[in-house]
Amino acid sequence: MPTSPLSSAQAARKAVATRLQGLMKDAGLSGHELAVRCGWHRAKSSRIARGITPPSDADIRAWCIACGAEDQAADIIAASRNAESMYVEWKQIHKDGMRRVHEKTVPLYQRTRSFRVYASNVVPGMLQTAGYATGLLGTITAFQGTPDDVADAVKARLDRSRVVREGDHRFALLLEETVLYYRVCDDEAMGEQLGHLLTIMKRPNVSLGIIPKRASRTVWPLEAFYAFDDQQVAVETLTAEINLTTPGEIRTYLRAFTELSQSAVRGEPARDLIREALTALG
Repeated sequence: MPTSPLSSAQAARKAVATRLQGLMKDAGLSGHELAVRCGWHRAKSSRIARGITPPSDADIRAWCIACGAEDQAADIIAASRNAESMYVEWKQIHKDGMRRVHEKTVPLYQRTRSFRVYASNVVPGMLQTAGYATGLLGTITAFQGTPDDVADAVKARLDRSRVVREGDHRFALLLEETVLYYRVCDDEAMGEQLGHLLTIMKRPNVSLGIIPKRASRTVWPLEAFYAFDDQQVAVETLTAEINLTTPGEIRTYLRAFTELSQSAVRGEPARDLIREALTALG
């Protein structure tokens, strides 16, 4: 079953620190000596070597030069950037608001042919209506304390979601039944969202499964994740988005998706669950 995606990001950062430590040892330098050569306080070299402080590109170049291994700088910088891109805090992603991140991910959505999405908390973005997205993004903005560009972000999200209707894309989506009841928007918008799910299920390129609350299961509820073909899995936690590209980790999440799928209902039984949620709105 999936290990913590945060632990994967931490391991990637640790691998960079280990490589830098190795260069220092090969050069016969102590942490203090390396810091002197780089013009740093010695605590900085220690924190980088222990993986506490992520090194900047300039830090890595200076480290490699100090160790007489300048030819390795480019490779380590690439590994460090990959490690840092694995774990990015939402406050950093949304520092200028949410519109840009939606626009930035349009190429990823356009080139992906097979989407596999598991949602345990909210309706997946590509299925959201304007009202639902407005309520959700508004609460996220307020909670994170990031710039409020909700109206523009909603438009960008809906524009990005055109992949559901355009091009050669297939969507296999799993929702926990509880997602149908979480009120992230007002009742009117929630009703429109549930009605949209009933409509979108009719599309031949969309397979929507719902995992009933009482379903027998071999995989416990997980954090929401989005699999883009077999190339990348984005895992959403409260504080950050974690992007996994290691084949073994991707396979593990896809295996979890397969097992979760076995607990889901589709077709008319799924529609019945959506209609029950609609009725509960009153």
